[in-house]
Amino acid sequence: MARREETEQEAAAPPTYRPMASVPTLGVGMVGYAFMGAAHSQGWRTAGHVFELPMRPALAAICGRDRTAVDAAADRLGWAAAETDWRALIARDDVQLVDICTPGDSHAEIAIAALEAGKHVLCEKPLANTVAEAEAMTEAARRAAARGQVAMVGFNYRKVPAITYARRLIAEGRLGPLRHVRATYLQDWLVDPASPLTWRLKKEHAGSGALGDLGAHIVDLAQYLAGELLVGVSAVSETFVRERPLLSGPSGGLGGVAAGGELGAVTVDDAALFTGRLASGALASFEATRMAAGRKNALRLEINGERGSLAFDLERLNELSFHDHTEPATTAGFRRILVTEPEHPYLEAWWPPGHALGYEHTFIHQARDVVRTIAEGAPPVPSFADGLQVQRVLAAVEESAAKNSVLTPVQL
Repeated sequence: MARREETEQEAAAPPTYRPMASVPTLGVGMVGYAFMGAAHSQGWRTAGHVFELPMRPALAAICGRDRTAVDAAADRLGWAAAETDWRALIARDDVQLVDICTPGDSHAEIAIAALEAGKHVLCEKPLANTVAEAEAMTEAARRAAARGQVAMVGFNYRKVPAITYARRLIAEGRLGPLRHVRATYLQDWLVDPASPLTWRLKKEHAGSGALGDLGAHIVDLAQYLAGELLVGVSAVSETFVRERPLLSGPSGGLGGVAAGGELGAVTVDDAALFTGRLASGALASFEATRMAAGRKNALRLEINGERGSLAFDLERLNELSFHDHTEPATTAGFRRILVTEPEHPYLEAWWPPGHALGYEHTFIHQARDVVRTIAEGAPPVPSFADGLQVQRVLAAVEESAAKNSVLTPVQL
């Protein structure tokens, strides 16, 4: 009995790591400090304390235009210094990686400048606001790769252990040839027509609305899980509230405070629905909206194949539903897989089985992967090329919706 108690204690003990001082430092500079800036900061602060990393992330400097606000963010989020000009951030000798958490209209300029300055880059999704910008960024990343630099795009939901494990099962052939992919991403923070006109509702800043904000995630996940690309789409989109109150100040998180009675035009979609075809012939359907009352962050996926099916719900992100269609009908059915075992992706460094992870852990896993990719000289995943392909799908969706849902090929 004494021996069993000792074993349980050993199993619960944290793994032994090399002292952080014994590994080289990766100085990180981040542009942006709002919702995504806070999430990315959590990832950089924590990754080296959980995983044994070949480099130690150091939060060197954070950047924002408002000196008072960015100084406060640096103090709150754990950054050593603050800048008000992203060019000054890139020029810092203690910054080897630039993390871009700004609206999409600035992604291309910042990323290309950082890569040309010899820095590694992590850029939030969607990669850019247009295909042309994404192409320029991908070309800059290709040139930088020849110099040993890494450029990755922040599709953080790939880093959910259950999603990564689902990709493994599909790649192993557990579902057989794929037939259907269904993906929905539903939120409700814009249901109220009095919600103010934030930057996410302006095409010049955001590129698109629910399509780019939410649709980019589910397009990437569909292609990642299936292991193949979308080749054509047919789409509809709608803007239900075409004018909203102007902001009284800076936005925070997803929303903000309305200034009063003055209204401004909403120039992006509130919702987008589209069907698609994968290269293998499998069919796919997508729904992205920020107008689904009662749905806070409801991302759901289902993949059906000849031999089985998988389903995932972000609101139960430690679980997969799996059906093995090769089992006898008398016992076959969907079963719950609790993705918390140390053999599951990313879980080797976390808690004992059954102790769940959350949304913020995706950014910790993302930071881990960025650091390891840089240290190992491995190809970046997801790469700027992956982000470009998603951008091409989004562009085809917009084109199809503008042409009465005509089937529109995706540039490959």
